[in-house]
Amino acid sequence: MRMHRLAVDISDMGVLLRGVMALALLSATVCTCPKLCHCLERGGQTSVQCSSRDLRAIPADLPEDTVSLHLASNRITRVPSQAFVRLWRLQELDLSGNAIEAVEEGAFQGVAESLRALDLSDNRLRTLPKEAFGRLRAKISLSGNPWHCECTLQEVLRELRLDEHTVNEVSCHTAVREEFAGRPIIQVLDSGVNFCSFQRKTTDVAMFVTMFGWFAMVIAYVVYYVRHNREDARRHLKYLKALPNSSQSSSKDSDTASTVL
Repeated sequence: MRMHRLAVDISDMGVLLRGVMALALLSATVCTCPKLCHCLERGGQTSVQCSSRDLRAIPADLPEDTVSLHLASNRITRVPSQAFVRLWRLQELDLSGNAIEAVEEGAFQGVAESLRALDLSDNRLRTLPKEAFGRLRAKISLSGNPWHCECTLQEVLRELRLDEHTVNEVSCHTAVREEFAGRPIIQVLDSGVNFCSFQRKTTDVAMFVTMFGWFAMVIAYVVYYVRHNREDARRHLKYLKALPNSSQSSSKDSDTASTVL
């Protein structure tokens, strides 16, 4: 009986030890702070400070309980897909002052519901894919980027909550029409301009030019074919004319025969 109780106690201790180890591993995973970054925990919320650390990419080992993440003034060039998918509690994200040229589709997957503020200002963004933000509800700052104003960007911006304090600083660096370059995007759109209509017109013109080019090629081929066949016909006719006439040759043969007789 005592042996049985001892075996049960040992078994319970093993379960307890495994539970403690699992909790320790989980705690280590949650509380790990990336190299070069500084993590501060207050009231069960973690703030990660990685600004001005010469980072070239978003750290992969961020604490899962991160609420505030500061990555400003680094050398990050892109925001990859699912970059923050593990940070389900993330509320504030600062990516300003980097060299970001691309935000991939699904970049903010996993934080669409929790994120409240997103700063992408002062980067190198020219356009954004339609699925880059998904159902993101955060207030977004996009000022200080060299935007190219066209249809896709217009459709993306209409789905976002732009920061009202910086919205007039989101300007067209270039545009489908030169007259809009240097003007705030919202101001242009509020005036009734539709970049998508310009794109459709440009597409229609391109299709017309392409069709005209193909038509011209077909006409040129037909003309060449007719001329080439005409020259062949002329050569063939000259050849036929150069052949001796069969009636003339037979009369000459009969005259020759009568003379001999």
